[in-house]
Amino acid sequence: MRRIADASANRLMPFVEESIAPGSVVHTDGWLGYLPLDSKGYRRQITVLRGQRNPSELLPRVHRVISLLKRWLLGTHQGAVRLEHLDDYLNEFTFRFNRRRSRSRGKLFFRLVQQAMAVEPSTYMSIVSSAKPTVFDHNLIVVT
Repeated sequence: MRRIADASANRLMPFVEESIAPGSVVHTDGWLGYLPLDSKGYRRQITVLRGQRNPSELLPRVHRVISLLKRWLLGTHQGAVRLEHLDDYLNEFTFRFNRRRSRSRGKLFFRLVQQAMAVEPSTYMSIVSSAKPTVFDHNLIVVT
C-alpha cells in the first residue's frame, strides 16, 4: 500500500513497476490512468463499475482491505492521523494485515524486531518536524 499524489498514469506506473512483476495480470477498473499497463508488459483484466453492480462484489479483496484500513484508522487512531505520517500508518497496517493469520506470535515479534534493526533509528525531531506538508488527494493503491 502506498499513498500517491494523484491517480494519473505518471503516478500509477512507477508504483506498479516497483510492486508487480511484468507479465502479471492486473485487475483494474476502467480508469484511463491504467492504459500504459499493456505497453509495459502487464496483462490487464478490466472490470468497469457501472451503477448496476456493487463494487464490493467486483473487487472483493480491495474492498475488504480498504474497509479494514478505514476501520483501523477510525477505531485505533480515532481519525487523528496526520497527513505527513500517513505512509507510516499504511506501513504498519500492511505489516499487521500480512501477518493476521500467523500461527506463531513469537515469530511475529521476532520479525518486527528484525525489521526494526535493519533500518537506522529516527530521532524525535525527524518524526515531528516535517517540512511544509504536501497536500495530496489521499489516493491509495492496493496490491493484493
